Amino acid sequence: QVKIEKEKVYIRASKQALQTQRRTKMMAKCISLSNYNLSSTNVLIIGAGAAGLVCAETLRQEGFSDRIVMCTMDRHLPYDRPKLSKSMDSHPEQIALRPKEFFCTYDIEVLTEMQVAAVDVKSKIAVFKDGFKMEYNKLLIATGNTPKTLSCKGKEMENVFNIRTPEDANRVVKLATSKNVVIVGASFLGMEVAAYLAERAHSVSLVELEHVPFKKFFGERVGRAVMKMFENNRVKFYMQTEVSELREQEGKLKEVVLKSGKVLRADVCVVGVGAVPATGFLKQSGINIDSKGFIVVNKMMQTNIPGVFAAGDAVMFPLALRNNKKVNVPHWQMAHMHGRIAALNMLAHGTEISTVPYLWTAMFGKSIRYAGHGEGFDDVVIQGDLDELKFVAFYTKSDEVVAVASMNYDPIVSKVAEVLAAGRTIRKRDVDTVVFLSFRTGDMSWLTGKGS
Repeated sequence: QVKIEKEKVYIRASKQALQTQRRTKMMAKCISLSNYNLSSTNVLIIGAGAAGLVCAETLRQEGFSDRIVMCTMDRHLPYDRPKLSKSMDSHPEQIALRPKEFFCTYDIEVLTEMQVAAVDVKSKIAVFKDGFKMEYNKLLIATGNTPKTLSCKGKEMENVFNIRTPEDANRVVKLATSKNVVIVGASFLGMEVAAYLAERAHSVSLVELEHVPFKKFFGERVGRAVMKMFENNRVKFYMQTEVSELREQEGKLKEVVLKSGKVLRADVCVVGVGAVPATGFLKQSGINIDSKGFIVVNKMMQTNIPGVFAAGDAVMFPLALRNNKKVNVPHWQMAHMHGRIAALNMLAHGTEISTVPYLWTAMFGKSIRYAGHGEGFDDVVIQGDLDELKFVAFYTKSDEVVAVASMNYDPIVSKVAEVLAAGRTIRKRDVDTVVFLSFRTGDMSWLTGKGS
């Protein structure tokens, strides 16, 4: 109990209002924390990322005044993890999602450096790695994912990093300054890290299995345009190959050996080769987990176990945009919505998720915006100029637009998201009209459904 007391976060602050979904509500506070047994809570949230925090905030916003406990393996209060690859020298306080004072004002308890090892859904008990047990009434699992590691010789060497914490990102920046950097994987993380370090490092090399970055997500033509932008900023690509060995000198990384035979000088290596759901602790719980480790939920973010919800990167949920096909969308905006929907349904509101996925990434001062879910697209219709990095790309499947991406073509992605959110279908033949109305004339009547 003493340890748990130490892990709690309570700091005083003035009352605040949280604006969500275009309305403002005063948030509730817990009636009296002193009345509670430390080993029992009404709502337990495993994970302190965006999904978990928004769930807690929404509960308070909706007037819930019972105990809420969040637990996280991290040493910090909830922070903006995607910024770790976009602004790598940020300190935890700079990217905190809420100031310390917020958590005390609204009695949201955060247990840091606390890992849940198992969940007993019959007894409604979470068992922590150190043996501590906590009873709950409602449970949200929002544990996110765990980065994959390399499988080659030397993967445990010093100066080889997954970017998972602010300390990781800060350390990479320090080690990479005026040095040689090798990044493995042309993922969002890998590309954002490469862009951030390009002006700071002596050299940045990027290793990728595909022949262009982002091929599966943005398509080959957009991927190639982005690749050219990186090459113009001194990033060297080694494509259609992978790492076979990491070599050391005096205990530190010296070289990255590729299967192609090429040997790259390297003072630091960043690994961004994907991630797996952080759900291993649920294997014996009875909670429905699919073959890849994702938690399966319904439209209300409920698992197959009553009172147990899941949200964020670790879930498969029905996407209204794709006829309620179960999908995994590991994006920031979607994690927020998952957390909100879970909270509303903990309060028996019967709210179903219907949000259109929306994301953005920033590299070399350029922003790519994306809306929809383009998985399995069979064609890409591009308007604009890829060479000038001023374009909009429509991703289609069987003649239907399922996603859109743009660079320097605002506000078209947001407007297309509005159309999709309204349940309207955009056909391939409509693309010219969409671009003309939304970008050239400013007349949004067709897009918003107010026109003919």
